[in-house]
Amino acid sequence: MSEQVFRKLPCRRVSRRSVLKSSASLLGLPFVAKATAAFGQEKLAGSGEVIVHSYGGSFTANLRKYVFDPFTKATGIRVFDVTADLAEPQLKAMHEAGRVDWDAAFVTPQGYAELNQAGMFMPIDYSLWDDEALKGVPESARLTHAVTAYQNAALLVYDERAFPKAGPKGWVDFWNVKEFPGPRGLYGTLGFQAMVFALIADGVTHKDLSRLTDDQIDRALKKLDEIKPHITKWWAAGGEPIQLLINHEYALTSAPDGRALAAIKQGTPLRMVWDGATIGENYWTVLKGGPNSTNALKFIAFVNRAEMAAAFTQGNGYPGPNLNQLKYLPADLVPLISISADNAAKTVRFDVAWYLEKRSDGKTNADHIQERWLAWRTR
Repeated sequence: MSEQVFRKLPCRRVSRRSVLKSSASLLGLPFVAKATAAFGQEKLAGSGEVIVHSYGGSFTANLRKYVFDPFTKATGIRVFDVTADLAEPQLKAMHEAGRVDWDAAFVTPQGYAELNQAGMFMPIDYSLWDDEALKGVPESARLTHAVTAYQNAALLVYDERAFPKAGPKGWVDFWNVKEFPGPRGLYGTLGFQAMVFALIADGVTHKDLSRLTDDQIDRALKKLDEIKPHITKWWAAGGEPIQLLINHEYALTSAPDGRALAAIKQGTPLRMVWDGATIGENYWTVLKGGPNSTNALKFIAFVNRAEMAAAFTQGNGYPGPNLNQLKYLPADLVPLISISADNAAKTVRFDVAWYLEKRSDGKTNADHIQERWLAWRTR
């Protein structure tokens, strides 16, 4: 995952490069939603075009195949994609220039909070959504001016070759170097994840980790002191941990779920452990003043339909929030994604608003956590 995106906020998007490589590995997918005029329904039918931001490369290529082309076939609206690693700088520039050239864009929660305050997004028209989408997408994912596009996880992944009999079951085992020996890895750039993993290893329950108090930070860093000598490399780029597992340079590590999923689908003997995984997410937004806003709202409604949500998940490896998509996904894929009921119950979701709040010293809670982390890493 890219450290350039969210130096301040736990819930961040996976880097474009990470997404592209993961989605490139998800080949030979068996399902493509059947797009027909009836599937589009009369209220989504239209004409003209919609301009949608994406990340380029294989990510966009798969969106064209699994989402954009079916949308055009069902509604008659053509999709033109524009690419950027991050949408936020482009959106700010358009806003300042008074000319909005895009219609829909992915934004991070941090970017959303800032740009929405500036009035840059249109309300999502949920009246266009079908019943299966409204029931399948949780209310927490349906914001007034955005909807969750996909979520990503950081979780424990281990090499089954290193533990042929029984592998680690969670972060307690990650800290147990005697029973589960071998080189270890953790994400080194941002500290919140490692702190959460350390607190779980120290007995803190998942429900108490949406925020990190000063006492919890102290406790986490003390626990991390125990494992620090056994971390052979603090990885920084999303592709590193999986490649190091493949090369036998790690036996177990934290890693992005999409990267692990892509490797597993290629036959790599890795195991994903969902207990204590941290969840981040990205949003779909419709830009106020865009040239085709009406079509963009129809596009958002379409992509959140259960069958299309399943197609999106298969196309990029990171699931959207519609739980009704599970019945359209291959059975062997469901246990490997974060929205399955068994996995979701084991994950940690952060209080994004709290992380963006400012403390008495003027720094955000996220800034404070990161400063404590960097001080610990360098001592």
